Amino acid sequence: MHPAPSVIVFTTLSGLGFGLLFWLGLGLPGVTGWSAFAFFAIAYILAVGGLMASTCHLGHPERALKAFSQWRTSWLSREGCAAVAALILMALYGAGLVFFDQRWVPLGWLGAALCLGVTLTTSMIYAQMKTVPRWRTWLTPALFFAISLAGGALLAGQITLALILLPIAAIIQIAWWLRGDSALARSGTNLSTATGLGHIGTPRAFEPPHTGTNYLLREFVYVVGRRHAQKLRTIAFAVGYVLPILLLGLPGGHVTAALAVLSHVLGVTASRWLFFAEAEHVVGLYYGKRTA
Repeated sequence: MHPAPSVIVFTTLSGLGFGLLFWLGLGLPGVTGWSAFAFFAIAYILAVGGLMASTCHLGHPERALKAFSQWRTSWLSREGCAAVAALILMALYGAGLVFFDQRWVPLGWLGAALCLGVTLTTSMIYAQMKTVPRWRTWLTPALFFAISLAGGALLAGQITLALILLPIAAIIQIAWWLRGDSALARSGTNLSTATGLGHIGTPRAFEPPHTGTNYLLREFVYVVGRRHAQKLRTIAFAVGYVLPILLLGLPGGHVTAALAVLSHVLGVTASRWLFFAEAEHVVGLYYGKRTA
C-alpha cells in the first residue's frame, strides 16, 4: 500500500492522543487545575490533529461528515462516531478537573472505555480487509492497543506502566512482523484463484494490463525492498521500544522522560510507515508485483 503521510500521521498521533486520554480518564496522573489543562491540551492536540490529518487522504475531504452515516457497516464510520463521543465525554470530564477541581469518576471511566473503542475501530479498518492478508489478523488490533497504551503511559508520566507496556508492545510488534511476512503466501490467493482458471492450468499474465501507471498501482501496489524494510524494522524497534526503556531507567527526571517520548514517537512513525509500505494488496498479483 502507498504509505501516505496523512494516514501515518493519523495512526501515530491519534493513537498517542487517545492513549493519553485513556489514562487521564482513569485518574492517571491525578492532576487538577492548570496541570490537568496542560495534559488534556496535549491529548486533544494529538487526537484531534491526527483525526484531521486523516481527512487529507480523502478524495473529497469536504464530504467527510457523510462518513458518520455508515456506522452499521463501516469501521471507518464507527471510528468517527466513537472518536466524537470520546472527545465530548473527556472534555466534560476534563472541565470538572480544570474548573471545578472535581473528578467525576464514572464519566472518566466511560470516556476511557470510549478511547479504547476508538483504538479498536481504527485497527479494525485495516484488520477486516481480506484483500491485505498481512493486516487480517487479531495481532493488528493488539498492536494498535499496545502502542496506544504504552505511548499514552509515557505521555502521562506513568513510568512503571510504561516499562511494562513497552516490552509488551515490542513483543507484539515482532510477532506482527513475523506473521505478516508469510501472510500472503498462506492466504492461498494467487492468479489462479483470482481468475478461476486454475483448473485448466497455471495462468500467467500475457502482458501488463496497462502501459502506464494508474490509481491501483499508485495506491495498492507500493513495493519496498526487503533489505530496506529490514533496516527500517531495526531502526523502528530500537528507537521506538529499546531506547525509551533505556532512557526511563536513567536519572534525569523530565529530560530523560521527554527524550523517551520523542524516541518512541519517532520509532512508531517508522513502524507505521512500514505498516502501509509492506502491506501486499492482492491486486498486485495482476501486475506481476507480488508473488504468493
